[in-house]
Amino acid sequence: MPEWNAPAWSALFLHGGGGGGWEWNRWCGVWRAHGIQVHAPDLQPVSAGIEATEWDDYRGQVEAWLRALPRPRVLAGASLGGLLALQAAGGADALIVINPLLPAPWHRELPTRDWPDRVRWRGDARLSSTRRAMPEADAASVLYALRRWRDESGAVLRAAQAGIAIEALRCPTLFVASRDDGDVPAQAVRRLAGRSGATCVEVAGGHLAPLLGRGAQRVARQAVEWLNAPACAV
Repeated sequence: MPEWNAPAWSALFLHGGGGGGWEWNRWCGVWRAHGIQVHAPDLQPVSAGIEATEWDDYRGQVEAWLRALPRPRVLAGASLGGLLALQAAGGADALIVINPLLPAPWHRELPTRDWPDRVRWRGDARLSSTRRAMPEADAASVLYALRRWRDESGAVLRAAQAGIAIEALRCPTLFVASRDDGDVPAQAVRRLAGRSGATCVEVAGGHLAPLLGRGAQRVARQAVEWLNAPACAV
């Protein structure tokens, strides 16, 4: 046991594009077992539909959710949620980002894609493609994800691809980079972390492995250990 009193954190988890708060289920179990109050909401499209949803619509939701949490509060995001977390970091006391879509000017290192107005990740989901996206996951997790993918806003993804500016990170920050990530290069995440004065750890697997792979609970425990270390004391 540590010789100092770790703070009682509250946490906001932000999911990636095409996913939902369910992506964090394994992390939620680990963090709750450590006495952390966790919240993993679904990002919501506007009333006009997912095609009409813009970056600032998601950003506003994140900022409102974060303000509602008691302090000290940690903001954690993966992939698209990681970039949203980086932009909202000014309202957090600690930040954890996992294979985040990269902010400007690092966004130039991401693969360029032509996103339609509605990205049909639910409509076009197949068992075979889900398996390819989650090679580190067990069969039950693959089926669970297949039934829960959702379509995503092309406008949001185009905004991320064009480059989202963020302010300098002032709270303790942990970057998690997957070595075999084909969507967000691990070396780019390392460079961003180094430029930000943040901690960066590399883990095995691809883009979704830290949340949905067999080793997800181990990564979640590593994050709790980092969060409860004296360096994150508030």
